[in-house]
Amino acid sequence: MGYSRGLAAVQALDHDRGPDALLVPAGILEVDFDQLSVIFGTSRDNSDFMADCLELGWANRGGCYPHIEKLVIDLDNAPEINSSRTQFMNRLVQFVDRTKLSVELAYYPPYHSKYNPIERCWGILENHWNGTLLSTVETAIRWAETMRWRGVAPLVHRLDKTYESGVKLTKKAFRPIAERLQRSVSLGKWSLTIQPETG
Repeated sequence: MGYSRGLAAVQALDHDRGPDALLVPAGILEVDFDQLSVIFGTSRDNSDFMADCLELGWANRGGCYPHIEKLVIDLDNAPEINSSRTQFMNRLVQFVDRTKLSVELAYYPPYHSKYNPIERCWGILENHWNGTLLSTVETAIRWAETMRWRGVAPLVHRLDKTYESGVKLTKKAFRPIAERLQRSVSLGKWSLTIQPETG
């Protein structure tokens, strides 16, 4: 149940059938600075979309961290960013080699999302636009821009790109990628590090 912010009730359908547009949200939270980046895709939520979000986030914010040599990225347990997803690992290896950053991926186990700060950001956004009829892409983006996470305005981006489903590497193609993944001995699939190639 939501509350309208206008004087007159907004007319809406009781079921959202045949939407005119699709928005797929992704978020990056820089916990040291409380800086949230919200990226809206207009295609589908898959490994390439998530990798492009990381690329976009680093392109926009990497300059704030000139001293950084290693990124530690906390991730939820979504299938498109799973440590066994060949295309996602492929894209991360490419990111590491291009940026020369070491990247450590730390995954939250299932049912532990309450410990993930980004989930609280989504709760703030949902409460912020509660009762608003998100009838256009622009409306959703404007509302996201006016929310605050711990007093800080988010950086909101839109990724207008079509993503194909089912993109994956063959076992042979993935073998050199898999060799680059330094998996934790004790945590296995829940933690891995990728080092940039030297030389």
